[in-house]
Amino acid sequence: WNVSTLQVTGRFQLSSGGLTSIRLHGGRLWCCTGNSIMVMTTNGFLCQELKIEEHFKDISTSFLAFQLFPEQEQLWAACAGRSEVYIWSLKDLAQLPQRVPLKDCSEIICMIRVKKQVWVGSRGLWQGTPRGKIYVIDAERKTVEKELVAHTDTVRTLCSAEDRYVLSGSGREEGKIAIWKGE
Repeated sequence: WNVSTLQVTGRFQLSSGGLTSIRLHGGRLWCCTGNSIMVMTTNGFLCQELKIEEHFKDISTSFLAFQLFPEQEQLWAACAGRSEVYIWSLKDLAQLPQRVPLKDCSEIICMIRVKKQVWVGSRGLWQGTPRGKIYVIDAERKTVEKELVAHTDTVRTLCSAEDRYVLSGSGREEGKIAIWKGE
């Protein structure tokens, strides 16, 4: 799109379809399609692809979300039905990913980057009861710093406001928004 005229300047279609998220990094478009994360030129040519089946042959899953940490040369991703965050090296996406397990998490729903942290929205257990949980992961140490519980329903969405606050929204059973101070 041309920003000032709002006219389309170019278009292309991904071969695998189902685009769930997109990022611009290093002059390339990083596209999450569920079955893969594709690195494309802005003209639509495939440069690199991280395929889900190459790393998760034993289970049926798909990519839900991803975050890029260019300063650490890392790609962080969450997968459907999984309770771990996966970290790949941008230097070699073919290597096995590092894993950050999330204790008492039944499934990850969303993920955002806030400063040097990754906030993960999920459904998990709190004192034996299913609750919406947020895991705050230190991106440098790759460890869970905090587990936040404020929702009785699954955390469906996260939004960063000026890198100072994080808003979390729960599912329709509760339908509330919580505001957290990002540290």
